[in-house]
Amino acid sequence: MRSFVTSTLLASVALAAPAKRQNTYAPGSPPPGGPGHQTPAKLNVQVGDRPYYLVDDMDDGPLKEKLQSCSEGPFKPSDFVFSHRGAALQFPEHSMEGITAARRQGAGVIECDVAFTKDKQLVCRHAQCDLHTTTNILNQTDLASKCTTPFTPAADGKPATAKCCTSDITLAEFKTLCGKMDGFNPNGTTVEEYMDGTPYFRTDLYATCGTLMTHNEFIDKVDSWGLQFTPELKTPEVPMPFDGYTQEQYAQDLIDAYKERNIDPSRVWPQSFLPDDIFYWIDNEPDFGKQAVYLDERVDTPEGYANATASIPSLAERGVKVLAPAFFALTKLDEAGKIVPSEYALAAKKAGMDIVAWSFERSGWLNKGGDYYYQYVSKAINNDGDMYTVLDVLAQQVGIKAIFSDWPATVTYYANCFGLGK
Repeated sequence: MRSFVTSTLLASVALAAPAKRQNTYAPGSPPPGGPGHQTPAKLNVQVGDRPYYLVDDMDDGPLKEKLQSCSEGPFKPSDFVFSHRGAALQFPEHSMEGITAARRQGAGVIECDVAFTKDKQLVCRHAQCDLHTTTNILNQTDLASKCTTPFTPAADGKPATAKCCTSDITLAEFKTLCGKMDGFNPNGTTVEEYMDGTPYFRTDLYATCGTLMTHNEFIDKVDSWGLQFTPELKTPEVPMPFDGYTQEQYAQDLIDAYKERNIDPSRVWPQSFLPDDIFYWIDNEPDFGKQAVYLDERVDTPEGYANATASIPSLAERGVKVLAPAFFALTKLDEAGKIVPSEYALAAKKAGMDIVAWSFERSGWLNKGGDYYYQYVSKAINNDGDMYTVLDVLAQQVGIKAIFSDWPATVTYYANCFGLGK
């Protein structure tokens, strides 16, 4: 979810003629979405071992007792649970296997981060230029040579480098790739060493060859489950317009994919870090724009946090209804060292905004206080079970609408125990 590209307001540009999008369902057959599709209530949900491990690791108290009382379920999908890149804790992100695991773990809303290929087709990838760390492109010689920055091994104290973008290759070429766990080894002197960089708290167990998806394939699969969608329009890392393809057309193409399949806008939560994308949807696709999710990364610095908090009323006046900061921005410690809602959280609720937080289960082990996502409450964090304490504050005191998670089952367990979502 987190973008490392600075969001800027885009100047107005003329719309280019839309590129022809490729359908991924069988020719001659209607797109999915008609009556008779499976509904979430009929989906079997399994949360696995991790929630139980986390509950057992919690400090004794009423919250632990409440969660223990829910150990035998039953569990069902919840739209309080947004799948983040599939089930990226253990499955290659934005792979068919990953979203299938997320569905099984009870995510009611599934994510596809949307980028475009050289031939302007929409695909699911966390960043336009992450193929070198999330796929096997570097050891496919014919495609590796097309990368923006081909692989250079580490040498003379300089780290290895590579940069491969979806816009470097066509859709057909993209579909030949295998997904792998996101990561790289900056000290790699060979392609194989460079690609071997999965963080220790994750696993390569399910990463033999993750099946990459187009945006259309993602929609069809999630629709067949009767679940909801949250596509993120990824900020391009190439100058726009790209070969005549404007930012506005890119934003419109994302929405058009759902309209072409008669997907009810109430099932779609389009996201972007760029305010202009959110405003475009509000102004041009109001049925979808009213659920547009503004991913607010301004909170990453103290000055940005203050400015973001102060700007919330004006965003509400502009029509933004859903804010989505990293969840660290929603909590703080009070004078007694207790985790409580932050000023940003209180301002968002005062303005009548819904909040979708990101991203749970990205932090590894918490026995040393956590990382980026726990930075404002790190003094109160000393074990993995403490993540449920933070989630409880987010749900019960901040009042978030939903939260993204790299391992949906962890949040599904909590949501079912407290009757959150539907």
